[in-house]
Amino acid sequence: MDAYHALAASYDRLTNDVDYGATVDFYFGIINREGLIPKTAVDLACGTGSVTEILAAMGIDVVGVDLSEEMLTVAQQKSAWLDNPPLFVCQDLTKLRLPRGVDMAVCALDSLNYITDPEACRQVLDRVYRVLNPGGIFIFDVNTPEKLRAMDGQVFLDEDDDVYCVWRGEFDGQTNICSYGMDLFQRQGNVWVRSFEEHREYAYSQSQLTAWLKEAGFTRIEVYGDRRMEAPREGEQRIYIKARKGRIK
Repeated sequence: MDAYHALAASYDRLTNDVDYGATVDFYFGIINREGLIPKTAVDLACGTGSVTEILAAMGIDVVGVDLSEEMLTVAQQKSAWLDNPPLFVCQDLTKLRLPRGVDMAVCALDSLNYITDPEACRQVLDRVYRVLNPGGIFIFDVNTPEKLRAMDGQVFLDEDDDVYCVWRGEFDGQTNICSYGMDLFQRQGNVWVRSFEEHREYAYSQSQLTAWLKEAGFTRIEVYGDRRMEAPREGEQRIYIKARKGRIK
């Protein structure tokens, strides 16, 4: 089964420890340093729209893009209370097109790692450059190769009263991909329904990503540690990267 098909209904419960507010705060720590006041944004691989919802609640005109219809359905329901609800679009990031340019693009929770073809990842970065307005900013995070290699052989468990999820990571050094099969048990009435999903992440290096950003035309590229305004430490598990479109006055 495709990633996030069955998982969509339980995703928010299984990730209730993720501090999306802190992630958005970190974005704006960078944005404030850059002297920007973004009015429009795109949340790439937005999933169930937690970041999208926060941005929209701040008064930003937001488009949420994701490949999973199931995740977008949840996202739309979550954001229905807003006076300016986001526009949600089901789209492959390698074919990213928006009805208008945006001031800011974000991509949270290692979503770029899910693009397991390096050439496709290069294409996505180029597409992001195209949808940004001049001087626009792109901020994203990835799991580092160190983290993905360390997941090899590890078993993880997430659960609450209505869902039970167990998965095991396997890292292939030849393909540079970490795969994890996820057994998911979801309560439906008095029965438990079992499903299986496979998730795969490519271990992109910092040097690969910054080189591709430069090729796409980005400038002012900076790499940060995990939600820290400083360079990554040795063995960092997650890094954030910021880039700007075009020449900055």
